[in-house]
Amino acid sequence: MRITFLGATHEVTGSCYYLEAAGKKFLVDCGMEQGPNIYENCPLPISPSQLDFVLITHAHIDHTGNLPLLYAHGFRGPIYMTRATADLSNIMLRDSAHIQMSEAEWKNRKNRRAGREDYVPVYTMEDALGVIQLMEGCPYHSRIELAEGIQVRFLDAGHLLGSASIELWLKEEGQTKKLVFSGDIGNLDQPLINDPEYPESADYVIMESTYGDRSHGERSDYVGELARVIQETFDRGGNVVVPSFAVGRTQEMLYFIREIKEKGLVEGHGEFPVYVDSPLAVEATSIFKDHEQDCYDSEAAKLLARGVNPILFRGLKLSITSEESKAINFDETPKVILSASGMCDAGRIKHHLKHNLWRSECTVLFVGYQAVGTLGRALINGAEQVKIFQEDVRVNARILQLPGMSGHADREGLLRWAEGFRAKPQRVFVTHGEDKVTELFAKLLWDELRYPAAAPYSGTVFDLLENEFIEKTEGIPCKKAVGTTSARSSQNPVYDRLLAAGQRLLAVIAHNRGGANKDLSKFADQINSLCDKWDR
Repeated sequence: MRITFLGATHEVTGSCYYLEAAGKKFLVDCGMEQGPNIYENCPLPISPSQLDFVLITHAHIDHTGNLPLLYAHGFRGPIYMTRATADLSNIMLRDSAHIQMSEAEWKNRKNRRAGREDYVPVYTMEDALGVIQLMEGCPYHSRIELAEGIQVRFLDAGHLLGSASIELWLKEEGQTKKLVFSGDIGNLDQPLINDPEYPESADYVIMESTYGDRSHGERSDYVGELARVIQETFDRGGNVVVPSFAVGRTQEMLYFIREIKEKGLVEGHGEFPVYVDSPLAVEATSIFKDHEQDCYDSEAAKLLARGVNPILFRGLKLSITSEESKAINFDETPKVILSASGMCDAGRIKHHLKHNLWRSECTVLFVGYQAVGTLGRALINGAEQVKIFQEDVRVNARILQLPGMSGHADREGLLRWAEGFRAKPQRVFVTHGEDKVTELFAKLLWDELRYPAAAPYSGTVFDLLENEFIEKTEGIPCKKAVGTTSARSSQNPVYDRLLAAGQRLLAVIAHNRGGANKDLSKFADQINSLCDKWDR
């Protein structure tokens, strides 16, 4: 019974853990690294085709984004998650595949002009659609047996619609060990969704630390602050541009703006227009409505009981096509523009920044975490000029950040979650935080709660029965290009796919051991025929 740490180790993204227990091999999360990669990630130690199943905490791409790559390399097992996470992952993985293929198309136009070989996307829409078919939505709070000796239960993590902390019971050699994967722990009193639930017991805890070194401070009057920013910007004749994550944060902002409009907190600008410029955000908003009964908190439920949709209002405009997106910046009416991505590193938001950053009457309002190395972090840190689409753009607009606005618990919230355990865990593993933050928070857990805590690097292997490290690794500085997924693939993804197919074939052969000789003979003939065709 062991766990191997693969991703989100001394880094905020790329969450991935490999477990072996009760004769099964499986993953918890399979996320894509986003933004700069500080350390190299160890590859999955087995072929994806040998995995029995995958568990997912929530739908964000840094927790699910490599699932299509897993499928491309032969994985065909079930993927367990909450029902809302399954619905959100459906649209987010299709969107991720679309981005991968669009990027490949753009690169190949350049490669062909230069006489270079075609670039192959990390995965395709076919891979995304294939892996979506493997998803199984599970209810909160039900203890589900996945295999003999393995049970799972999903608790609401309060981070995103459908987000979960995962309780996992593993039985082997007559011993049962309980693991809790925190997932991303939510902030208190977020609009629409419930506060995080607190697991009561665990032998081992794998815990995030995104804001493990800082406090959000006193809760701001989000509605009042947002109304003030809109009022001041509109009075100057400018636009309020909000880089906003398409899933979660966009819906929260719509919740606040609906209240602003209902109370008339912005004066002199009528039913001012609010644009949601993201096809993904539009689809996600529809999914939020579909899960209002099982995922909305009490305040949102009260609005629904009054016949009020918490995230719809007059003046809301949904932009889907590229033509509709382009038209936004040719309309001189002061407006609010909500557009992805939330860290400004991709998507339509870059076009809106290009058109609005140089205008002193405009405001760019950040409402979420900005990772080191992203355009969003550069703007918050006071950059006076940035490059967008290879063009230098002067930063004249006001750059503001809504204080305390986060879907993640801060240091105090993380400690509150950790101290909910009635008995001290045998060990806590701190992950999903920036390099030094993981170590700082591990020390804080010891200082405040006397929890034995460690911040493992990728490749660390731990024996869950013996409560000891099998292998402790050190971080290897990453030399890969930003945003790649080469921790699980080589420089030739086409050959990787072929190799994965061969590994899957070996797994299928192993599964057929003990079959009828007639069938095995036919199978062998088919393989040999294929080899004869390609052995050249």
